[in-house]
Amino acid sequence: MTRPLPSFFTQPGLQVLLFGGKGGVGKTTCATASALKMAAFAPDRSMLLVSTDPAHSLRDSLAGQVPPANLQILELDAAQCLARFHERNDAMLQEIAAAGTFLDDEDVKRFLGLSIPGMDELMAFIGISEWADARRYDCMVVDTAPGGHTLRLLAMPDMIGRWLGMLDALLAKRRYMRKVFSRSVSPDRLDIFVSDWKSCVARMERLLRDPARCRFVPVTVAEPLALEVTAGLLRELSSRKIPVTDIIVNRLHCENGCPVCSAAASTEQAQIRQLAEVSGPSASLWGIELFAEEVRGSEPLAGFWEACWQIEGTGAATYSGGPEHVLPEGHVLHEPAVVDPPAAPASGRRLLLLAGKGGVGKTTLSCATAIRFARDFPQKRILLFSTDPAHSLTACLHVEIGNRFKDLLPNLAAIEIDATVEFDKLKARYSADVARFLRNLSSNFDLTFDRVVFEKLMDLAPPGLDEIMALIRIVNLLADGSYDVFVLDCAPTGHLIRLLELPDIVNEWLKSFFNLFLKYERIFRLPAFAEELIGISRNLKKLRAVLLDPVQSALYAVGIPTQMALGETQDLLASCDRMGLSVPLIFLNLMTPPSTCRLCRRLVERESLEADAYSRSFPDRHLTLLYRQPDLGSMEMLGELGRRLFADIRQEGKSATA
Repeated sequence: MTRPLPSFFTQPGLQVLLFGGKGGVGKTTCATASALKMAAFAPDRSMLLVSTDPAHSLRDSLAGQVPPANLQILELDAAQCLARFHERNDAMLQEIAAAGTFLDDEDVKRFLGLSIPGMDELMAFIGISEWADARRYDCMVVDTAPGGHTLRLLAMPDMIGRWLGMLDALLAKRRYMRKVFSRSVSPDRLDIFVSDWKSCVARMERLLRDPARCRFVPVTVAEPLALEVTAGLLRELSSRKIPVTDIIVNRLHCENGCPVCSAAASTEQAQIRQLAEVSGPSASLWGIELFAEEVRGSEPLAGFWEACWQIEGTGAATYSGGPEHVLPEGHVLHEPAVVDPPAAPASGRRLLLLAGKGGVGKTTLSCATAIRFARDFPQKRILLFSTDPAHSLTACLHVEIGNRFKDLLPNLAAIEIDATVEFDKLKARYSADVARFLRNLSSNFDLTFDRVVFEKLMDLAPPGLDEIMALIRIVNLLADGSYDVFVLDCAPTGHLIRLLELPDIVNEWLKSFFNLFLKYERIFRLPAFAEELIGISRNLKKLRAVLLDPVQSALYAVGIPTQMALGETQDLLASCDRMGLSVPLIFLNLMTPPSTCRLCRRLVERESLEADAYSRSFPDRHLTLLYRQPDLGSMEMLGELGRRLFADIRQEGKSATA
């Protein structure tokens, strides 16, 4: 290695290297290029490049390249991992449940068999833990899921800890009976099973916090929304004592006399100064220049780190964002801003979902669409909302949104739903009902140990159930008529697909509880909680009816002109077609504005070819091109984009695309 590179390349004994950040910033490229370089640099070390994102991109990034012999590629299939987990552990788990409570095998199988969104993070954590324990690979390079789902991966020790607490509660009765009748206090095989799991989690936590064996590398671009996610990620990593020594700032422009490139470079420098202030002196910032060609395949990946330099002398700067953000004088949208805008959303729409790969501009377009809808239909009440664990509405609007309704216009409000808070509310209501039930329980029943099991039953809920509760919050609003139109800023593709499958999954979860209530109606009586679950089930049916009605709902796909984004858009639309969800429109965002410089010309040429590929792939969908814009840091700028984003409402009868 002849040039300065991030420290993880030369860290001896490194076992786990994780790349994370907002969707679309280049995590997959960084992870893939790093794994290839490390494998080539140390051919005697066994390497694993693994993706934990449901929408995998590793093989797309390699574009047919055969990795070196000492590097394995794995795109985790959560369903297969979950099946293996059940195969290996269900017999023991069922025995624990049978020993600890009145639930029988059928009850236990029903709860354990549910496949809930969020199992990706759990299965990824379990896999990485086991491979690290067994020293199966000398080093694992992990391409994580976007934003908030990476945070949930890092929070897995807490979730598994609650799950193990439930197993301990189930074993308490068995331990008591063994102590009374056999005078035995030594752990048996079920105790050892739980103890082994606890040890595995503890070892993984120690590994994640050991800077000699583990590094987390945040990847970002020098844009406000990405910076907001990176700042939150850095805070979470610091609170969990997970070491960060290097931060990658990807796709940087250089001053070259081109007005477009120079304006972008100037804006990026201000963002880099802010990032330096947030990250502090302990982490080195590394810049990667913007490539004219998409970084896919052997040669581009091999040259990726050759375009890296250490960013020095950034100094300190006060962030220009926030509610007082003032745009430079004369700041206007690039012309042309929009090519072939679709008809404005029709008045009958109740639910609009903007979806696509991370980093394609879903949040910006969601905000602009909601503002346009509010201004076109002043008599309607509009709600702009986000269920993504890594919310971006606040950063995009430069207005603090949070988990309460924030009025933006007289008929437009916004909310960033905190899924964890919503699930905690449901658990609190369940606990209150359990407490009332136990207080009123006949003295003929002795449920000393089952009491603890009752209280902890909700801890059996897998990760991802919190997202269900976020969706249910919106379902309730949809059902009670609080708002007329909902505009959803969706999570990135893989997690959105799971979110769209939630009605079926939630119904299975609800059936598990209903069957429990019916089966043990003489013992297990939770009338208030049961009534709440019935209400949830009823509202989910209403949501399904809205989702499948092309008059009431539509999904607007958002892509960017790259082959990897095209692949994710194809996956998204295929899933929507299977579910019967209408997708009349695709926004192809972040096209390069026309310019005379060599870099911009090459970008325009490549992106034109990608736009043609989108047209061929989706001949029956309206395709609208959107040019890359400067930071739209105000409601006025977003409103102007919304005005241009759609054709005049009076033209809506001419097109059925929106």
